[in-house]
Amino acid sequence: MGLSGAIVDLDGTVYRGTELLPGAARGIDTLRTAGLEVLFFSNNPTKGGEEYAGDLTQLGIDVSPKRVCSAGTASVRYLRSHHQTDEILVIGSDGLRTQLRQAGLTLTTDPGAAEAVLVSWTDEFGYEDLQTALDAGDVPFYGTDPDRTVPTESGIAPGSGAIVDAVAATIDSAPDAILGKPSPVARQLALDRLGVSPEECLVVGDRLDTDLALGAQAGMTTVLVLSGVTDRNTIEDAPVDPDYVLPGLGGIERVLEDRLSPS
Repeated sequence: MGLSGAIVDLDGTVYRGTELLPGAARGIDTLRTAGLEVLFFSNNPTKGGEEYAGDLTQLGIDVSPKRVCSAGTASVRYLRSHHQTDEILVIGSDGLRTQLRQAGLTLTTDPGAAEAVLVSWTDEFGYEDLQTALDAGDVPFYGTDPDRTVPTESGIAPGSGAIVDAVAATIDSAPDAILGKPSPVARQLALDRLGVSPEECLVVGDRLDTDLALGAQAGMTTVLVLSGVTDRNTIEDAPVDPDYVLPGLGGIERVLEDRLSPS
């Protein structure tokens, strides 16, 4: 079966911080010229599709907000389906709260009133947040994404997963669900936006355990780029065996030549 769509990670794949990675724009053009619908999907939950589309446009990559998703987008979709009328306590960024409010969800800062808890990245995370999670008691507990570290312009920094893990250890309970990549919630969101089957889809990213795991679990063609947090030394022992390994997104033509050439 041929390829009709591509799910492309952002951080460490298209850009690092505010800088476009070498060859990334060329790689996106190559995918589009080959007739693939491209959906960008970041596990950074602090922004939604419109903000990410604006960021990409400033970097020279034109894209509709409907063609950009994040772990925040996936969290909104899940919570609207399962907690539409509940009061949700958020340990996370103001950007995440804005996305939830814009979707019509009800937020609370009172742990005694919380009917669900969503935990995510915030640079203000501290002891009081752990106490708040404890005080919320036995209510559904979700994490936006599992990324313990994230690539930045200055190096590697703690991500949402580090905070989710700290809360889980404190309340002695694993999250009921992690909603970003590679969850079924994130995968179905991406496929619905693209309108393609998994077998027709390419997934490109710099993380084996999130980007590529999302695709591998559903039979997508998986492409690892070494422009982010993963290097060749970690591939052999990883739970996901990528179909292709590239230095960066600019080399995607090799994958297309292989997958789209007549058999």
